[in-house]
Amino acid sequence: MLKKIKETVEYLESKITTKPEVGIILGTGLGGLVNEIEIRHTLPYEFIPNFPVSTVDGHNGQLIFGTMGGKNIVAMQGRFHYYEGYTMQEITFPVMVMKFLGIELLVLSNASGGVNPDFEVGDIMVINDHINLMKDNPLIGKNEEEIGTRFPDMGHAYDPQLIEKAMGIARKHGIKLQQGVYAAVSGPTYETPAEYRYIRTIGADAVGMSTIPEVIAARHMGLKCFAVSIISDLGVPGKIVEITHKHVIDAASAVEPLMTQIIKEMIAG
Repeated sequence: MLKKIKETVEYLESKITTKPEVGIILGTGLGGLVNEIEIRHTLPYEFIPNFPVSTVDGHNGQLIFGTMGGKNIVAMQGRFHYYEGYTMQEITFPVMVMKFLGIELLVLSNASGGVNPDFEVGDIMVINDHINLMKDNPLIGKNEEEIGTRFPDMGHAYDPQLIEKAMGIARKHGIKLQQGVYAAVSGPTYETPAEYRYIRTIGADAVGMSTIPEVIAARHMGLKCFAVSIISDLGVPGKIVEITHKHVIDAASAVEPLMTQIIKEMIAG
């Protein structure tokens, strides 16, 4: 793994002119944040050594280098998912590459189903904790100490200071911003009503199919993490309707500008 990481980093460093400080992973329907980036380099995943290729609609599949909020950033416009058949190590490989490129903060976004009865479609939820229901973990296997410790602590997986900063930005602009626990399942099926009830019962506020593996890998390497989830549908009794992937993309895209404003200002610090 370490050999592959260094090979990929060497290739990317030959293509860029500045070291990124912040890494951003953009989820389903949320790739438009790149419009706020002053782009310097765009590299399609298929040209990057050892990189997987995104296969899901709403994920463009390119690595973007530039500046936003006065910071050098690298953004993944499109992520990789367990349900695509990738291993956890393949899913989190780009996070490790971004760390070795120099980032100190990882910002993640996703679209999810809300199971908190106080949530509505279009709400933005700052993730303050998570529950891993994916039945796998990217750290299983031999540990390489140069990457991170064998047993990373996850007590503060999502940085409390960044959460508070985001809440302050939202209050300043009158943006409704929720907080909650995110549960991740393998997918690709959306949940049954019984599964929604179970996920709510065990303490989650929203459920999706991503983010947690990347956060685990990031914390393994000592990166700060901040994540937001756009509620694209509801898994609440009486509010469950049949949904498609297009519904998820449309719901996320509709409120993306608000999420973008929060992330941009938070990064600017």
